[in-house]
Amino acid sequence: MKYGGGGYGGVLLLLVLAIAAEMGSVSSQSTLTCLNRRSSCFRKKIRCPSQCPYQKPSDPTAKACFLDCYSPKCEVVCKYRKPNCNGQGAGCYDPRFVGGDGVMFYFHGRKGGHFALVSEPRFQINARFIGLRPAGRSRDFTWIQALGFIFGPGHRLSVEATTAAQWDDDVDHFRFTYNGEPLVIPEGHRSEWKASDGGIAAALERTGRANSAIVTLEGLAEVSINAVPVTEEDDRIHNYRIPAGDRFVHLEVQFRFSGLSPGVEGVLGRTYQPDYVSPAKRGVAMPVLGGEDKYGTASLLSPTCKLCVFSPSVGQETSINLALPVAEN
Repeated sequence: MKYGGGGYGGVLLLLVLAIAAEMGSVSSQSTLTCLNRRSSCFRKKIRCPSQCPYQKPSDPTAKACFLDCYSPKCEVVCKYRKPNCNGQGAGCYDPRFVGGDGVMFYFHGRKGGHFALVSEPRFQINARFIGLRPAGRSRDFTWIQALGFIFGPGHRLSVEATTAAQWDDDVDHFRFTYNGEPLVIPEGHRSEWKASDGGIAAALERTGRANSAIVTLEGLAEVSINAVPVTEEDDRIHNYRIPAGDRFVHLEVQFRFSGLSPGVEGVLGRTYQPDYVSPAKRGVAMPVLGGEDKYGTASLLSPTCKLCVFSPSVGQETSINLALPVAEN
């Protein structure tokens, strides 16, 4: 039997091409899994949806695919890789935090002070605050200027916002160090540095050409970070009275943790304790939590405070809890 060029043969060819194209589209999507036996997602292969097909998209403005290894539903979600200042684990502005319990609170600290944001046996994350106190005010206006990551047997990583007289989005305002040495990560989206010299593996990846990055402590935490200025509008609205020649460049951050210990401490870390009940006053414009005396540290990379619980030997035995990509055959 012969078929005309526009008959069944042509339809069949178009169908085969359509199926092949669909299969190619699916196979290009990331597949994630979790390697912690306590996770409901343990070794399950979860494919990212078409709305966010990649764990690390090439477009810095696109949503990425996330798998929460401790979610009872074991499903992926689409999220941006940059901080969401209203999301759980955020720390932005004149530091306003959103706790692990979802409750918003302010922690003022003091300008030039260092505080443990998260302290648990395997790692600790400190912050340095910058600020100013205009005449007539009883406290400092403060912002997070730097983060210090302490982990493993003696490892130290820092991310700092550099000063700027005038803000320019095209100029990078990050400074990085690792174990006391300058760390140069070329500007550019997905430019990356990694270290796994025993204990916990660490990575620092740019999530934009400049001024956006993610720090990962494998199996423990991901921190998305933006470097931003105090804008003229912010200055006007809040009456900061920012002096000329300094935009008070600071960090917007959002933390994502995996398998924190029940005794986790810190300005933010305490809100992840299983039995934590926030003392923040509900219904007020600026619910403030204290703790300067409990969480103050001597420096950005000091592990010591009254309630800090970091223990270097524990970090060498960590398991992998964060979602990992699955190699496709």
